[in-house]
Amino acid sequence: MRAIQQSAWGEAEALQLVEVEAPEPAPGEVLVRVSAAGVNPVDVYTRRGQAYNRVLDLPFINGWDVAGTVVKNGYGVSRFQPGDLVFGMPWFPRAAGGYAEYVAAPARHFTRMPEGLSLNEAAALPLAGLTAWQMLTEVAAIAPGERVLVTGAAGGVGHLAVQIAKARGAWVIGTASAAKHDFVRALGADEVIDYTTTDVSIAVRDMDAVIQMFGGEAGLKTLACLRPGGVLVSGQAAWTPGLHERAAELGVRAVAYLVDPDGAGLDALAGLVAQGKLRVHLDAVFPLTEAAKAHDHIAGGRTTGKVVLTVGKPECRNEREDGK
Repeated sequence: MRAIQQSAWGEAEALQLVEVEAPEPAPGEVLVRVSAAGVNPVDVYTRRGQAYNRVLDLPFINGWDVAGTVVKNGYGVSRFQPGDLVFGMPWFPRAAGGYAEYVAAPARHFTRMPEGLSLNEAAALPLAGLTAWQMLTEVAAIAPGERVLVTGAAGGVGHLAVQIAKARGAWVIGTASAAKHDFVRALGADEVIDYTTTDVSIAVRDMDAVIQMFGGEAGLKTLACLRPGGVLVSGQAAWTPGLHERAAELGVRAVAYLVDPDGAGLDALAGLVAQGKLRVHLDAVFPLTEAAKAHDHIAGGRTTGKVVLTVGKPECRNEREDGK
């Protein structure tokens, strides 16, 4: 099969198109022919050797977000049948090999694609969607009427977090540059703040939860937005020294969070899509052969929504070759 592999940690040029053996599903696993693969900031950090590479070995095939067709079941699998269209986030943070024509992983790392979701959109949803879902529902336990601040509200995780929070009945403030305010409002945000001109830590108060997608000083400052006892859930805590100590000083909580593979969470996301309460915005789509360009696009830090690689066509009787 074709795959994008790297033999050393480094810049985008390290990503090379190669031919490798396709995997075989072990008991409890499915083999998925990948039609599209999502690209995330963590892919860029991992390629550079900056994140989670302690559990990865070279040569390495990047990528965790995939959508495609089940072509073979390992022993004991009953969740899917060959021909089913599925999407998922297998194995994270261990190697999944998403930038490839085939992926083998536990069946419960996937769920069926709902109506109304294209293959490209499905590939863009799992990692960012599960991050937002788990942060909001499992860690922050958002309830109707609670107040949530989503930083980076136009980004991959952020634009999904706004919608999920609204679906759970929250009152949502999002931060974004002025050019993206209309986009964030269209997602359902009740208020949008331009972080480039406004000090969010002063302008926002009494939040029940903050979904924090930036590290460093920005992560520390947004602790001040919380009510006493509120919670900040950080996807960048590793790059925010002193976060927990500062939270304790302010009488709030800070939780460092890393997403897990989660079949039940994927089912919930698919349900929100089917109900019309969640949509994925695609910022850019590249062919598999241009994975390096996709990484450079992500590394620019101005993405609205998600970036996807197209890999191949689905293999099932009701093919969605147009991505719909």
